[in-house]
Formats: sequence, C-alpha cells, structure tokens
Amino acid sequence: MARIFRLFFAAFLCFAVISCGNLPAGGPASSDLISEMKKKKGSDDFVVYEVGKALMPVVESWPETGQTERLSWIGKTQGASTLSIQAGDTLSLQIWDNTGNSLLMPPSQRVVTLDKVLVAANGTVFLPYVGEVRVAGMSPDAARQKLQSALEAIEASAQVQLSLNEGRANSVELVGGVAAPGTYPMQERNFTVRSLLAAGRGVSPSFKNPQIRLVRGSKIFGTSVEKLLDNPNYDTRLVGGDQVFVEEDNRYFLSLGATGTEALHPFTRSQMTAMDALAVIGGIKDVSADPKGLLILREYPESAVKPGGPDKARVVFTVDLTSLDGLFSARKFQINPNDLVMATESPVNDVLTIAGLIGRFLGLINTANRI
Repeated sequence: MARIFRLFFAAFLCFAVISCGNLPAGGPASSDLISEMKKKKGSDDFVVYEVGKALMPVVESWPETGQTERLSWIGKTQGASTLSIQAGDTLSLQIWDNTGNSLLMPPSQRVVTLDKVLVAANGTVFLPYVGEVRVAGMSPDAARQKLQSALEAIEASAQVQLSLNEGRANSVELVGGVAAPGTYPMQERNFTVRSLLAAGRGVSPSFKNPQIRLVRGSKIFGTSVEKLLDNPNYDTRLVGGDQVFVEEDNRYFLSLGATGTEALHPFTRSQMTAMDALAVIGGIKDVSADPKGLLILREYPESAVKPGGPDKARVVFTVDLTSLDGLFSARKFQINPNDLVMATESPVNDVLTIAGLIGRFLGLINTANRI
C-alpha cells in the first residue's frame, strides 16, 4: 500500500507541474517581443529593422552611437638616420693634443676629458679658450667636427671625441600599460612607436583590445594596438618629449536574455560585428534561445532622425540566424558601444523545460519502485 501511495504521489506532482502554466525564463519569448514590436512599430517608442543585405549600406551611413573617443593618428614619416643634438642634452668630450706645451691640458698629459657638458637652452656648449659653440640640430659627428675646428684655431693638433647623452628633448616617456614603463632615449630620429613598445617589453597581456595614446604637446592622438601592429603605416616616428601610454578599450556592449550570460562585455577588437559579439558572450543557448529572435537594441541621437537616417531614435534590429541572408549580414553588421544584444526565448522552451521535469519525476517513480 505504501508503494502504491508513493507512485500516486509522484504522478500527482508530475501532472501538477504540467498544469502550472508559464515557467520562469532567461529572456522574453521571441513571439511576445516580435508581437509587441509590431504593435508599436508606428508609435513614438521605437522602430524595428530586419538586418539583411538591403539594410547594411543604409545603416552604415547613420551616425555612430555610444561613448567612444574619436582620436586621429599620425601616419608614418621618414626621419634622418642619426640623432640631432638638442638643448638639454649633455656631451662627453675627450680632447687629445700631442704638443708639449698645450693650452688645453697639463704638462705630460695628452688627453683631457670634459664630462657632462650641457647643451644650453640657446643650443650652444662652452669650451675653454673658445667660448660658445652652437651644436643644436647637428648630428653628433657634425658637432664633433665643428668643435674640433674651433679648437684647432688654438691648438692645430687638437682632436676631439664626442659621445651624446640624450636629454628630455631626445627622449620619450612610456607612461604605462607595458611591462617596463620609463623614460627611453631615442637612438636615432627614426625611433618609432613599435620600437618604444619593444623597449618597454610589450603591452600588458591582461588588456582586451589595448589602445595606444600619444601625447605630443597639447594634443592627444590615438589608435588601437591591433591597427598599429597590422599596418606599417601606423608606426609613427616619435619626437623628443612625446609621451606614450597604453590603456584598455573602454567601449562595451551588453548582453541579456538567452545568450548564456547577462553581463557587460568590453570590445575585444577595433570593430565588432554581431557574430563577433555572439562569440564573445559564448553564443546562444541551444535549448532555450530562438535563433530567429536575436535583437540588437540601439539608441541614436535625436539629430539623426531625419531623411536618410533612422525613423526613430530608439531602434531594434532583428537578426534571423536561420537564414543565409541573416548569417552573412550578422558577420558584417557592426556593433556600436553601449548596444544591447538580446537573445529571445524559443516558443518551445516551456515544453522542453516541462519534459525535463517529467523525466526527473519519472526517476522518482523508478526510485519508489525499488523501495
């Protein structure tokens, strides 16, 4: 009798679950949302567009949305192969003279060292018995020849060796976002951003889609490290005093519903498509999500609502991943910062959920049969 009672009780629970109506879901049913959108398509709330081949060129002409920095970048240029001396540099000079009564050095000494000779703000250095000699803007070799010529007027046999210690005007700062930030002297006037990143031992591996920023004077230039590495023309030649830093891309999109996750997702590349976004969020749930009901919610500025732009500021794009046109278009449709990617629930979700519960309760029945 007890066994029959347990079987009856398990069957009762099973049918009670079947008759309970709607079950909680990770997102709204696609049929409900599409129906709601069709009702409001002509209202003041929003407008619905189906993503396809015909829509792509139209959307591309609409303005960008979301918060993002719009910075220009400096193209690659070619500089001289040697560094030029600048104010703030220091020179180390060794002056040689083989005469016995030289004015430049004590008796029995053939060489004298002038260390840390500062290049003054006016671009000159001071030499004893000579005075000021302008060297700014010259290569180290040209400056050596000029200084030696100036000394030959006093001692015809004088010879000069020169080495340059770069000051701020011939150095750049790698501020952060790399393994080894610091101040780096430029070895030549073709010292580039890539060279600087290599000197800093590379970009932090924890950054997603790292962005590089170049501060030159009062201006800030920016691009992505991805573009910098992929395009040689982005390898900008640095100028003394430049400051460079790397930061993570601050753009993001949101995911909700049956996408498998409900979260904020940073951009992982410079341009992200709807298909890229699905890959980032782990795709859609095979059981619960409706592949015909992928929605992308976006809000344009009111100024964009004009001929040639969206019909309303609030726009819902629908993507049908079961059609070839929808699949190809999803690979090209650009996700904007702050977009909301929502996968709707399949109409059969409730049925499948109930079937799973029935299976669990049948397991209880089997357990009861073994008692």
